[in-house]
Amino acid sequence: MILTGKVGYIKRRPKAHRLEGITTKQHSGYVMAMYPGPYPKTAQQRKAGNVARECGIRSGISRGALVKAMIECVGPKMRK
Repeated sequence: MILTGKVGYIKRRPKAHRLEGITTKQHSGYVMAMYPGPYPKTAQQRKAGNVARECGIRSGISRGALVKAMIECVGPKMRK
């Protein structure tokens, strides 16, 4: 069970399990966790994202359109 919110979420701890004949007990209860923050993008990642946006590459694009965009648009722009 995961309860979500804007700041973080509450998740259940794992159940006890057996490890090589020894029963390990986990802490019972719930854990408060924060969503991970976004990592800063590198210059190469920013450039690739900008080129993809300019060339119209997005999720759900057909394979033919993607290949055409990669050959005609992305290649020349990434070489600059």
